[in-house]
Amino acid sequence: MLFMENNKYKILKIQIDNSVVGNIDATIEALSRKFHKDDFFVERTGDEVLVYLNQVDMKYLEAISEEFSGGIVARIYEKINAIKSYTLKGGKRQFVDYNAERKVVGRKDKEVNRTRFYYADGNDFIDKNNEFPIEYRDRIVCADSLSVLKKLPDNCVDIIVTSPPYNFGLSYDEHDDTSFWNDYYKMLYAIFDECVRVLKYGGRIIVNVQPLYSDYIPTHHIISNYFLQKKLIWKAEIIWEKNNYNCKYCSWGSWKSPASPYMKYTWEFLEVFCKGDLKKNGDKTKIDINDEEFKSWVVAKWSIAPERKMKEYGHPAMFPEALVERVLKLFSYEDDIVLDPFNGAGTTTAVAYKFNRHYLGIDISDAYCKTAEERIQRSVKNNVLFK
Repeated sequence: MLFMENNKYKILKIQIDNSVVGNIDATIEALSRKFHKDDFFVERTGDEVLVYLNQVDMKYLEAISEEFSGGIVARIYEKINAIKSYTLKGGKRQFVDYNAERKVVGRKDKEVNRTRFYYADGNDFIDKNNEFPIEYRDRIVCADSLSVLKKLPDNCVDIIVTSPPYNFGLSYDEHDDTSFWNDYYKMLYAIFDECVRVLKYGGRIIVNVQPLYSDYIPTHHIISNYFLQKKLIWKAEIIWEKNNYNCKYCSWGSWKSPASPYMKYTWEFLEVFCKGDLKKNGDKTKIDINDEEFKSWVVAKWSIAPERKMKEYGHPAMFPEALVERVLKLFSYEDDIVLDPFNGAGTTTAVAYKFNRHYLGIDISDAYCKTAEERIQRSVKNNVLFK
């Protein structure tokens, strides 16, 4: 199999051998008619078949390959599917000019400065990491998160995945809103201070947060600003599109007036920060994300339905397991230590277990911790075993 390229196509050469039978010319002509010529077509030259690739819907190609006998279409699908260099666009694999928009004049010179972040200058992070205490490995701990975190050594956790609650048992009347939020962020930042301390050099912290739109509190910006002030490096902001908005339009803000329109949202955010270094070194044999997952998930808008089992788990605000799966596969390795200081009903720890990560989940609620333990045990019974 050989490749050639021109400005429009990647050209794939396939040698015709004894495994291919039937009327090859008629087959490739019929196959080409099923695609727009600007995207994909096939021709024969002697004992070779030339496949001209610009972009192609691989699911469609796989489906129609069953219509053809003789083996040549199956060979074409197999060879195209083996190509690893492409991007996804509109459900099709694009093989030509997919990174043209990334070409930058003087790119190599500019890359010298890519790991210099003016807002993270002057940090005092140490690049020596420590072992995670064995007594806290693979544990659900029912306690105050701050007290548990203070018992952990510096630089011992690989990745933190969490969604902070919007209360810590604080109770104020409606006229004391300012005091409530001041105390809320004071307590939240105390826990985040410890999270930053225990996070390894090169480790990641991912915070799922939904701005309080009705109160005009941009929580995602406030929390991101905290991590920037702590000299962490911003890596990503992922939009979690839930597609779940179904409220009426008649009583929100000012109806049909610019006086005070109320904006409605169907998404939340995942704010991703790194400690000390954007790159996280690890064992390449412990990478468990596949090609399709990687190419799809690095597009920072994830359409994932909300958790459907919140009533079953007795928790009113849970992110779904699919969200945590993407985060763990994209930002961590197998055997990494995963921490959730607001573990709730245990989604982070359940997914960490399923995907061969060690975990520590902390929550102050006995009921939530019991549910989190039960979810782990359910995985054990279903033979989802840690390697």
